[in-house]
Amino acid sequence: MSNPLDSVWYTRCPAPTPLSVAHQLGWVDRQFQASGVSVRSIRDSADPAGRQSHFTHALDYSFRQGGNIPPIWARSGGRETRVVGITTTDEFQAVIALPSSGITKGADLKGRRIGVPRKPGEQIVDFQRATALKGIVSALSLEGLTPADVELVYLDSVEASLIERGNAAFLGLKRRYPYGDELLALARGDIDAFFVKGAEGIVLANQIGAVVVSEFGFHPDPKIRINNGTPRPLTVDARFIDEHFDLVADLVATVGQVAGWAEANPDDAVRLIAGEIGVGEDAIWAANGPDVHKHLELTLEDEQIAAFEHFKTFLLQWGFIPTDFDVFGWIDRTPLNAAGRRNAA
Repeated sequence: MSNPLDSVWYTRCPAPTPLSVAHQLGWVDRQFQASGVSVRSIRDSADPAGRQSHFTHALDYSFRQGGNIPPIWARSGGRETRVVGITTTDEFQAVIALPSSGITKGADLKGRRIGVPRKPGEQIVDFQRATALKGIVSALSLEGLTPADVELVYLDSVEASLIERGNAAFLGLKRRYPYGDELLALARGDIDAFFVKGAEGIVLANQIGAVVVSEFGFHPDPKIRINNGTPRPLTVDARFIDEHFDLVADLVATVGQVAGWAEANPDDAVRLIAGEIGVGEDAIWAANGPDVHKHLELTLEDEQIAAFEHFKTFLLQWGFIPTDFDVFGWIDRTPLNAAGRRNAA
């Protein structure tokens, strides 16, 4: 290694990822400590600019696993990062409505008002708006409809994307849970339906007794399923991998061991995932399916990369990313290959 490191940065989203599980088990800290390197949390940084690296990937010697919109946006904007692994864990994705709306199936959405969260003052990519739009487009496409067949109602919020533990606005919780603006608009009668996903989405749908108008999180066509959370890349900055390849390969090897552990310990795996997201374990089983513990692999399969290519094109067409780039050129298989050899040995 050149330029010995004292510390590295990491961040992960509140989602089912092997990086999250490996971190909670203490594996990531132990792996780096064996090389004399401490691990620092981007989400717990005292510096607001540092916390923004959760989205921008701006910090050198950092790694991240979570939603794919921020890393796609950062790469499109010129940040030199590499995808060294991908995890595909399907999840509940749906458009929901109230029973009083009379909307019972996807075809009923034609001519109706669908809410879309929007942050007009956002300085980074508005990933929640992009996520909702992709879900809405997928739901409509299953009925032969397009966004032109519905009224998209943008619900503006002045709150920035906050990554900050202990923020008073969170009432003691770790973060702001999604879908608050959409729920209020639905209650006011300003919209007829909106998109939800994941464990938080299924809990909300349950809480309000919603009608699941269209559900497609486990649809056989990956182009329908692809969204911010499906799949989730493990990314590192280029400087980290160029200067400290062995550390990156060790990281990938450590995170890659989660799949076998989770299969052998499904209840513990789901408990850790639920704690990361901040929901009950039953919500994880419901939202991600009975085999969620079997879908925490770290791989780089052509189908996964093609899913990123499809979603990148969607983000480009809708104006969420500034420039096009080669997704297959974004992939670096060498750490995963090296990790495979180490784990086999």
